[in-house]
Amino acid sequence: MTYDRTIRVGVIGAGRVGAVLARALRDAGHDVVAAAGESDASRSRIAALLPGVRPAKPTEVARAADLLLLTVPDDMLANVVRVLSDSGAIRPGQVVVHTSGRHGLAVLAPARAAGARTAAVHPAMTFTGTDVDLPRLAGCVFGVTADAADRPLVEALVADLGGRAMWVPEERRTLYHAGLAHGANHLVTLVTEAMETLSAAGADDPAGTLRPLLAAALDNALEHGDAALTGPIVRGDVGTVRAHVAGLVADAPQTLPSYVAMARATLDRALTDGRLLPIRAAAILRVLDSAEVAAAVDVANGDQRR
Repeated sequence: MTYDRTIRVGVIGAGRVGAVLARALRDAGHDVVAAAGESDASRSRIAALLPGVRPAKPTEVARAADLLLLTVPDDMLANVVRVLSDSGAIRPGQVVVHTSGRHGLAVLAPARAAGARTAAVHPAMTFTGTDVDLPRLAGCVFGVTADAADRPLVEALVADLGGRAMWVPEERRTLYHAGLAHGANHLVTLVTEAMETLSAAGADDPAGTLRPLLAAALDNALEHGDAALTGPIVRGDVGTVRAHVAGLVADAPQTLPSYVAMARATLDRALTDGRLLPIRAAAILRVLDSAEVAAAVDVANGDQRR
């Protein structure tokens, strides 16, 4: 960072993200002086990733640090900033950084009022909370928001973490985070449901069955976007979609809502780019509509039986 000395780092919220980022900064030559984490898991991460660092209360961590990392859950962040600022633990010239994807600078307003320099620095990566994550930080994109005067400092911080900065306007933070969550979190749900469906079909290794297909699909989607779409909807195979729906209703009904939702989205994209004839799209849409109606009736009948 742009300091003429080793910076003292404190982390509040030594979860999967906080402990790893603090360790990365230590490896970059900075001094991690204190960490706050109340759960047994957090304390174990401090011991494993930050040996010699003392667990402390949040206010103690803040007072000890020149760079304060706030790596707490999104819904807790505003309260943590307010409590630290009201207690006098935040001081002029201190650098206060949070790692929330959703929030920008507004949530740090109390710290700014106390004279701190503030930034939002969100790693676009999934963390395990172990040293496995450290090499994965190399080249990781960080969605960052900061005042123009603080950009050099934030760029240096991201470089120390091994990543590269992507500047996100304050008013676009939520949209940025929604894109990441939709792509990553919902992908986990989608893949898990696909494995459950394959297990119901008798697959003894659903993960191994899916892995080459998903790896190729992900690479193609990232490279080519909608042009990577394949399968029965793009081909207009109404009978196949109808059979899918019937099979899911019979043996994997928990997957039907997401299948129908994603099928609708795929249908719209294939129709928009001209790969699917409107008459075929209309026929598939009728199948999906019927599936939703049937599912709603089943739910209503189940409620009545209870």
